[in-house]
Amino acid sequence: MGFLDRKSLIYLAIIVALSVALIAVCIDAYASPAAAPQRDTPDDGLKCGQASVTTASGSLVDRKAFCPGELLFEDNFDTLDLDRWQHEHTLGGGGVRTGSLNHRDNSFVEDGVLYLKPTFIGLEPGGEEYLKTGKLDINGGDPGNFCTNPAWDGCVRTGTPESILNPVKSARIRTAHSFNFKYGKLEIRAKLPTGDWMWPALWLMPRTNQYGTWPASGEIDLMEARCNVDYRDEEGTHLGVEQVLSTLHFGPNAWTNAYDTSTAPKNSASGQGFNKDFHRYQLEWTPEFMKFSVDGEHILQVDGNFWQRGNFDERAPGTRNPWVSGTKMAPFDQEFFIILNLAIGGTNGYFPDEKVVNTKPKPWSNQSPVGPAMTSFWEKRDDWLPTWNLDINDGKDAAFQIDYVRIWAL
Repeated sequence: MGFLDRKSLIYLAIIVALSVALIAVCIDAYASPAAAPQRDTPDDGLKCGQASVTTASGSLVDRKAFCPGELLFEDNFDTLDLDRWQHEHTLGGGGVRTGSLNHRDNSFVEDGVLYLKPTFIGLEPGGEEYLKTGKLDINGGDPGNFCTNPAWDGCVRTGTPESILNPVKSARIRTAHSFNFKYGKLEIRAKLPTGDWMWPALWLMPRTNQYGTWPASGEIDLMEARCNVDYRDEEGTHLGVEQVLSTLHFGPNAWTNAYDTSTAPKNSASGQGFNKDFHRYQLEWTPEFMKFSVDGEHILQVDGNFWQRGNFDERAPGTRNPWVSGTKMAPFDQEFFIILNLAIGGTNGYFPDEKVVNTKPKPWSNQSPVGPAMTSFWEKRDDWLPTWNLDINDGKDAAFQIDYVRIWAL
């Protein structure tokens, strides 16, 4: 065999080098476990370096992971999106025995603002007699009119002169089916209504009762208020439209609710109530703490460990701790959904019977059954109805107005 020429030698050298490299790669692959492909999160679409601890679910959520600071939910109320917001349709008042019927007709949007506006069954033609003798059955025939909660006589009631039907209609909407989240930053810009005995609220409830029924699985009240024009405690502190509150409800059962350990008021300057303009109500919710703010001013921070915070060993001796399987933030380590509503009155004590002063006396007692309480409330409407200013600005000052709702990932 003759010697290879120079060109053949070059080709041979290239082939040998490539073979050695291939053998080395194969040996390395055999000797070492395969390296997992680099990915930010279980969602290959993320571009950030590390996923947020925020989780979300619901019909509007199309993935499992999010980038820090990402805007997850936004509604500027250019329209009332019924895929986003589900109306509650019930007479029951959510267990706090309010005097209002939650109804779809009492919500609308105009110029980028959501209005939750009360109206009166008792002021409709024939309404006064209907309240005393009529039967109110809200079991509608299509999905938009189904009764959403039968509890507390929520679907059917019959009026009597001593126990009238709900005299007021209002609205309550929620994202229970469309959007739930755990951890994040929430901001809602809203303006309180004006009118005695109104009770607006921006709040959150758990998607599932992971730790048990209320309040074992928690309740987050971003903002709630009493909208009385002149409503004060014995020291003269305004408890009406010049005050908003943020509160957490938690406890192993309803009679050991330790909300009193985790609530804070914010009062406006005199004469500058929260019904005068829009304000931003904010929550920063992390695996370590929950911080509430109004217009960027911090008013309440809660750092978890809720069994100890509620002092339940003494408050409820012998009661099982429902949160032993959770984190330090349990029960607030699960996903919650948003509720926007305007209630009227209530016998749960939010409007106390004593130690408060109103321009006109409170028109019902919290000790009364709900029917007689509503009857007394309605009979004394000449005392409170003028504060609602229904004949001014198309009654919009009596509406709870929401400019936007926004949620960001941590």
